[in-house]
Amino acid sequence: MNLPNKLTIFRIVLVPIMVIIPFLRIQGDFFIVPIEYWIINIIFVIASITDKLDGQIARKTNQVTSFGKFADPLADKILVLAALIMLVEQTRLPAWIPIIVLAREFVVSGYRLIAVEKGGKVIAANIWGKLKTVTQMIAIIAAFLDTNEFFSFANGNLTGLSLLINIFWSVMMLISVIATIFSGWNYLKDGKDLLKD
Repeated sequence: MNLPNKLTIFRIVLVPIMVIIPFLRIQGDFFIVPIEYWIINIIFVIASITDKLDGQIARKTNQVTSFGKFADPLADKILVLAALIMLVEQTRLPAWIPIIVLAREFVVSGYRLIAVEKGGKVIAANIWGKLKTVTQMIAIIAAFLDTNEFFSFANGNLTGLSLLINIFWSVMMLISVIATIFSGWNYLKDGKDLLKD
């Protein structure tokens, strides 16, 4: 197994470790943020870095494999959805956000399966897909630096750094949802010919 695939598997293995952290009941805060959130964030950031690295290494060293094509996007989806569901479980994120993300992933995966079946037509990633990925990652990292709910700043109860962080991650999460919807719509629009028969 080559290095890019090992990095992909490593990213998948990090997900259950990240999910287990809240069950360990780690006590204490660091800069007003619970230590367990810092640990979750470190794991998420490491996993996100491997996402960038495995693709770059595979392309530069000509180590692109069928396993990598399958596992790499799957690992990304598992990582992001696990983090979003953790935020929902902590009652800091409304469930409709990961539902939209999940629905988009089902649509895109379905279209890709049909595209492969009909001769391997590839629907290229667009600006909305790239914006979705970047804003999701940033929003999740920032969300785990806050203890407040999505859009808590609108209640007028937050001040100082807590207010700024909550505004930042809430807005970034909202942008990521909008980008998710538009990128999913682009897949439907660009792949409409696949469903003509």
